[in-house]
Amino acid sequence: MTNYCLRKTVDLSYEEAVSRIKEELKKEGFGVLTEIDVKMTLKKKINKDFNKYIILGACNPEFAYQSLKLEEELGLLLPCNVIIYEKDSGEVNVAAIDPREALTISGNKNLEEVAKQVGSHLERVVNNI
Repeated sequence: MTNYCLRKTVDLSYEEAVSRIKEELKKEGFGVLTEIDVKMTLKKKINKDFNKYIILGACNPEFAYQSLKLEEELGLLLPCNVIIYEKDSGEVNVAAIDPREALTISGNKNLEEVAKQVGSHLERVVNNI
């Protein structure tokens, strides 16, 4: 188990989970800037089959602004990735990056408060689905 993500198995179909996670992100002030359909991309690029898997690049503009003002290179770690994937068994999982852990890579102690706030929002997103 990783310590850099907030993860949950959900009793929803993959499609329902994608829809619900987008709704929960919106409730917490996040927009989805990017969507990467991993299954489709791998099939198209290397002709390999993969389970349903999507990466959503989520961003809360206010938190992004605060973070970038504290450290301009932080853009390398933005947006916050949220994933939804289906396992071979049909089990559907949702996960989000935990910025409280991920942002420690920067070594910038000034980012801790923003990371805590963003982490709390993303934790609610995952828990509420």
